[in-house]
This record gives sequence, structure tokens and C-alpha cells, in this order.
Amino acid sequence: MTTMTQASVREFKMPDVGEGLTEAEILKWYVKPGDTVTDGQVVCEVETAKAAVELPIPYDGVVRDLHFPEGTTVDVGTSIIAVDVSGGTAATGTAAAVEAPAEVPAAPTAAAPAEEKKSVGSGRQPVLVGYGVATSSTKRRPRKGPEVAVAQASTALRTELNGHAPVAADTPRPLAKPPVRKLAKDLGVDLTTVTPSGPDGVITREDVHAAVAPPAPEPVTAPAVSVPPAPVPAYDAARETRIPIKGVRKATAQAMIGSAFTAPHVTEFVTVDVTRTMKLVEELKQDKEFAGLRVNPLLLIAKALLAAIRRNPDINASWDETAQEIVLKHYVNLGIAAATPRGLIVPNIKDAHAKTLPQLAESLGELVSTAREGKTSPAAMQAGTVTITNVGVFGVDTGTPILNPGESAILAVGSIKLQPWVHKGKVKPRQVTTLALSFDHRLVDGELGSKVLADVAAILEQPKRLITWA
Repeated sequence: MTTMTQASVREFKMPDVGEGLTEAEILKWYVKPGDTVTDGQVVCEVETAKAAVELPIPYDGVVRDLHFPEGTTVDVGTSIIAVDVSGGTAATGTAAAVEAPAEVPAAPTAAAPAEEKKSVGSGRQPVLVGYGVATSSTKRRPRKGPEVAVAQASTALRTELNGHAPVAADTPRPLAKPPVRKLAKDLGVDLTTVTPSGPDGVITREDVHAAVAPPAPEPVTAPAVSVPPAPVPAYDAARETRIPIKGVRKATAQAMIGSAFTAPHVTEFVTVDVTRTMKLVEELKQDKEFAGLRVNPLLLIAKALLAAIRRNPDINASWDETAQEIVLKHYVNLGIAAATPRGLIVPNIKDAHAKTLPQLAESLGELVSTAREGKTSPAAMQAGTVTITNVGVFGVDTGTPILNPGESAILAVGSIKLQPWVHKGKVKPRQVTTLALSFDHRLVDGELGSKVLADVAAILEQPKRLITWA
């Protein structure tokens, strides 16, 4: 029968695919025991608190065991798959022997004193792999000498005189006159338990008598009434559905609680006529330079926000509580909140401030498509500086968005609707929307926040300002 050595089996551990993540859920296995895998081959898909990620195996071999089934949440650093890299094709039944933990050597017994003595004599200590140098359990028996005999005799003499066992060496001997000591002996009172009342802590006869007095009767109390716990409502699977809180939804909840109770939020609103912006969107859709690209109002809103940040750079900052510093960012990683089947995620466009309008349109298209497919990487959701959330796609006028952790501002865009609007002195139907800007009031005051929101509104009302402001 073909056998395998422990060295031929490699254990692939759950990696940290993000920054500081501690666990991930195995969504799907792409291999099974007995399959041959190659270096770089994707073996499973896992979901972290930030994204769904495919994991490649880093070596060639034959799959011997999948340690966890799909749907299991595994801590980072825990082995999830065993692969035989020896090139053999041993039967799966032999894998159990490989997966068994190595036998730990038994502790030395009295039957092997020579071997223990040899180890000590050579100056080396026995070592257990993974646990460092073993601590020796050998103890020397104390020898009885004349000093021990004298001490034992002295102890017996003190016991006979005092009527009780001697007090430990580190406990002070109670102060009492010989008659009081005899009284304590006759009454069976341990002087070490008596509270002295005489001068300089001397125990008196009254103290000894008080020590043997019967204790005061305990007050009678009414028996405690046992209150049965409130009944827990039974779970009716036909009327309720329980969904475990994990993955993206769990991470989002924790982040929002941390943000809401850490950064003092201020939200300002403005309603703006975006009729000219909507016309520009239709014109850009016909432009050859934007052929095949996603062109919508969000594209121009994003460009307007980038222009407003350029005019008011202090809005693009973060608060470093540990260092007690405001960190000004000279780049804009523009976050776009995206609703996905896995929950709300906020990937960001890196260095969005340096992109032209066509480049920004291309990046937006890629971001949205990747998010919908559930393939957004953890790196795409890190290091954002400012975010846009478009609640208008759901027909909502606006909202009071919560800051993405580590950012100073977030812009909410409401639905664009035809509304009666005063235009050039006359009431006309115009395309109108409401914007809401939430910002961290620790580092953004009302003036700065108002300027940014007003600049975004001005650009959307007159998009030609992008030519001079962007």
C-alpha cells in the first residue's frame, strides 16, 4: 500500500485577504478530495466582512481533505484544505492518518532516570516542538539536620504552653499576659482570632470571654419569592425568517455604529434646478468620445463634487484621534455607495481627481459592474476619502447619510423630478433634485461645508462651470 509522509502534505490556511480581517465564510468549493490542483488555481470562494474573494492554491498537488464545508465561518490562520505535494495518488483512506496530529512524546518517568540524567549532563533540555524548552519537574528532597530537629522541638514546646498551634513565622504573635493565655487555653479560644481592646493591642480577659460568647441571632428574613422568567415567544418558521448577521452586513452595521457615535454629524440640504445638467447628459450620450461608456447624472454629479473639493481642499481630510491631527489628503479616492445582494458596499475610484470625464465614466462603469457581480475586492473598498450615495434611484428625495468611517464628508443625491420652478421670472416645469451633505463637524465647520455644497449645486445648475472650475 502506498503511504504518505507528513512532510508531503501541505496545509493551506485561511489568509487575511483584507486589512486586519479576522475571519471569512467559505461560500463555495471548486475542488474535492482526489482532485489535482496546480499553483495559482482557484480552489474556493470566501466572503469576508468586505467582499467575496476567490482563493488560489499556492502549490501543485492532490487534494486530500477539505477541512470545512461550505457556509462555515473560519478564523484567519486556520487550515482549510490539505494537499499532497509529493506527486503520489494515495487512496483517500490514507489521508486520515496524515491529518492526525503528531503524537506528543510522553513525559519522562521514573523508569528512565539515566536518559534524563544524560540530557541534563549534556547541558541540553528536552524540547517539545512549538512549546519551547520543557520545564524540569525534578525537585530535591530537603535533608533533616540538627537545625530541623531543634525547630520541631521548639514548635512542640510553644504548642504546649499556648494551647494552640504556633502562628506562622510571617504572622505577629498575639499580645496577652500569661493568665489571659491560660484562660484562652481553658476556653479553647485561639488568640489569633481575638480582636484586642487593651492598650497597644493587648488582648484582655474581656476580649477572650467575648470571643466565646454566643453569636447574636441572625435576623429572620422572609423567604425569597421565586419569580419565573418571562416566557420566550416561540419561533414560528412560517411567520418569521431569521437571517444570521455576518459578512458585509455585519461589518456595515459595526462601521455605521462606530461612525455615528464617534464623528459629530452635521447635514445640510440644498434643492437645485438640474435641467441643464440633464440636457448635457443626453448630449454626452451621443458624443463619440463616450461611446460604450456609462453616461448618467451620477457622472456629472461626481465631477461636480471633485471640482468643489478642488476649490475647497480642506473638506478632503480625516481625523486622527490617536495622533490628535487632522490629515489633509492631496488625492481624492471617490467612494460610490452600491447596493448589492450581499449588502451595502462602498468601493472607491482611486485618484478620481486626476481623471478626465471619459476616464471617470469608464471607472464608474467598471465599479458598478464589479459590485453587481459580487467581485469587488477588499482593496477597492479601502482608503476612501469622500463618498457619494445616490438614493434617488429608489425614488427618494434625499436623506441624512452617515459618514463612511475615516472620511469627512458624504453627499446624498435625491431623485430628479419635474417640478414647478421659477425660471427667468416665470413658473415653469424644471428638472429638480435635492442634495444633502453630511460632514464631520470636528474638522469641517459650517462655512466650509456650506461652500462645498453650494459649489456642487452651482455646477449642476450651470454645468459649463466645469470648464473653469474643474
